[in-house]
Amino acid sequence: MSDSKSIKNAFQLTDTVLESYLGDFTDADLLTRPGAGCNHIAWQLGHLISSESMLMNMIKEGSGIELPEGFAEAHDKSVADSDDASKFRSKDEYLQLYRKARQHSIQAIQTMTEEELNAESPENFRSFCPDKRAMVMLVASHPMMHVGQFVPVRRALNKPLVM
Repeated sequence: MSDSKSIKNAFQLTDTVLESYLGDFTDADLLTRPGAGCNHIAWQLGHLISSESMLMNMIKEGSGIELPEGFAEAHDKSVADSDDASKFRSKDEYLQLYRKARQHSIQAIQTMTEEELNAESPENFRSFCPDKRAMVMLVASHPMMHVGQFVPVRRALNKPLVM
């Protein structure tokens, strides 16, 4: 299997898990926190989308999606404690942006050469992502770092098991 196909598969598996867990969530459910001191799902989705855009632009300039005005700021760590529903988006809006970001990322990665993928990552990432290929895998797997927090929310809301 080629690197490109393996990377695309990693993105798709992560996306399947994330979307399965969110499938029956309502917009109100997105504001549920998995536990004390944890970020609610709406904030986490915005963080994933913003991070992907930022990381992809670091991997390949111009490859991250353009975010709506104020989106990154609305999902910054400094506002993660907000429970004001008016400051967050609907599930459909998050999923639409998430899918758009993922599609852009996959397309950009598929155009990258071996030399580009093997290039050294930015200095602040080198301790855990020595090259851009490792950063690509970080982008692919980042949502999996968050979906584990969706399970306690599902349980608290009496949602059925999905996986």
